[in-house]
Amino acid sequence: MPYDDLRAFLTALDDNGQLLRISDEVAAEPDLAAAANAQARLGDTAPALYFDRIHGFDAARVALGVHGSWANHALALGLPKDTPVRAQIDEFARRWDQFPVAPRWRDDPPWAQNTAEGDDVDLFGVLPLFRLNDGDGGFYIDKAAIVSRDPYDLDNFGKQNVGIYRLQVKGRNRLGIQPVPMHDIALQLAKAEEQGHDLPVAISLGNDPVTTFVAAIPLAYDQSEYELAGALRGAPAVLSRAPLTGFDVPWGSEVVLEGVIEARTREIEGPFGEFTGHYSGGRRMPVIRIDRVHYRTDPIFESLYLGMPWTELDYLIGPATCVPLYKQLSAEFPEIRAVNAMYTHGLLAIIATGKRYGGFAKDVGLRAITTPHGLGYLKIVVVVDEDVDPFNLPQVMWALSTKVNPAGDLINLPNLSVLELDPGSQPPGISNKLIIDATTPVPPDSRGHYHQPVRDLPETGEWITRLSALIADRRK
Repeated sequence: MPYDDLRAFLTALDDNGQLLRISDEVAAEPDLAAAANAQARLGDTAPALYFDRIHGFDAARVALGVHGSWANHALALGLPKDTPVRAQIDEFARRWDQFPVAPRWRDDPPWAQNTAEGDDVDLFGVLPLFRLNDGDGGFYIDKAAIVSRDPYDLDNFGKQNVGIYRLQVKGRNRLGIQPVPMHDIALQLAKAEEQGHDLPVAISLGNDPVTTFVAAIPLAYDQSEYELAGALRGAPAVLSRAPLTGFDVPWGSEVVLEGVIEARTREIEGPFGEFTGHYSGGRRMPVIRIDRVHYRTDPIFESLYLGMPWTELDYLIGPATCVPLYKQLSAEFPEIRAVNAMYTHGLLAIIATGKRYGGFAKDVGLRAITTPHGLGYLKIVVVVDEDVDPFNLPQVMWALSTKVNPAGDLINLPNLSVLELDPGSQPPGISNKLIIDATTPVPPDSRGHYHQPVRDLPETGEWITRLSALIADRRK
């Protein structure tokens, strides 16, 4: 059965040996962030961390690294924890084909147990805040699902955006938000400000694991994240309506904040230790005023450590980037076999494809950088043959080292858009983009000497099975 809230998923992690409860009292800083940083270095089977004895906080409960390993990622999808990475991505893509699955609404959400509004709103009293990296400009909420609607089409469920954007806590009822220009919330804020209006938002913290997946996926503007959540869960997403905004939020959330992004208000936000492994500087960003807070009794605060890859973010965002790119590209190019965009939030992608004609691989690369994700992120695209597994880096390096002739296989496109957080962009938000054709030339492209490839011996498959069985027996 799919998980309807964070607590059910934590129980499943615990039952599968993937939750480590820290019983000692710890300091909020630096212990929580340092532990999450360490968890990210423990490998593909690292457990999530749970803390309930934090010095200076009464009854605070903090979960870290919830999506922070391939084992946890598999369990979030209801798969065995030892499911291989490629198999997880293939299953992710298979379930995507069921999209859309309509959600269902449920009354009496647990986040409605307690409510504060107006002058009684105090984020510091509800959330056990701590800095994630020592150079951060303040406290950040970085794993919340932020819900907003198109001001010109308020009743269009598909245009109700659910996204993850970093939130800097600037006061008891104020947050800074960084809406990347390519993201839906930035488009909606621009529309609201054209009218001179604030943009209402509902912010959901501590969610079921699939809600977090879909909030990180680059969908088309009018596609519903909640309808995709139903496809990935294999059951409808369970929602409730936030009373102040009327927006749809996950039924099982730990905390729900309601308020507005104030029109034409900008304040310095940052710096922040980002997914690129570098700090982003301070920039003038919009501000959210929180008017109402709803929360469970003794809520669990979930946070995500990010910094030098790999961290929890990379496990969370990897398949959520690979699969939409694959779906969007293969809809136009059925020759596409697989997409690996797991590196640094998809600033680089490796695409395996068949070819219709000479130069086809370059066409695929050009289309990739204009997908919803590609516009803001894809900076380097490597295209390989369909028999090269883009998730097998030795095979990819073989293709790069033997199939690429820099004289004709590189396309360097100047002055294209990329998110400002890319430390290599200059000025911020502008970068050249590179397409590398690492495929075998086909007519009319007749370059190179590729007509005598070495193939596996016919008996190799049988021996792989035989040797694998012998190794397994030896380990017993």
